[in-house]
Amino acid sequence: MNMSTGLRLLPWSDPDGKPCYLASDDGDSPLSRRADAIEAVQMSMGEELLRHARELLGEPKADARELRFLADRLCEALRDVLRVAESRGARLPAYGGCQGD
Repeated sequence: MNMSTGLRLLPWSDPDGKPCYLASDDGDSPLSRRADAIEAVQMSMGEELLRHARELLGEPKADARELRFLADRLCEALRDVLRVAESRGARLPAYGGCQGD
């Protein structure tokens, strides 16, 4: 939950591509648990895609079509992971700095 707005950025967009948010104090609500599960899937898919990318980039016979397709999927995965990072970062409490020694 974003501490300043009280909204959680969800890991999906609406049909127009606009971000979706959840307004709830319950981090264990059904929608919150669903968002957590989707974030976990997105992270896992990104890891799998990265493994595949390393293999394909090491293949001398990979053609431009395959590499463009890979680049598109990597962009999608990066977008998803950045959204997860933004959502999770916004739910962290503000850091107050050093509290006297």
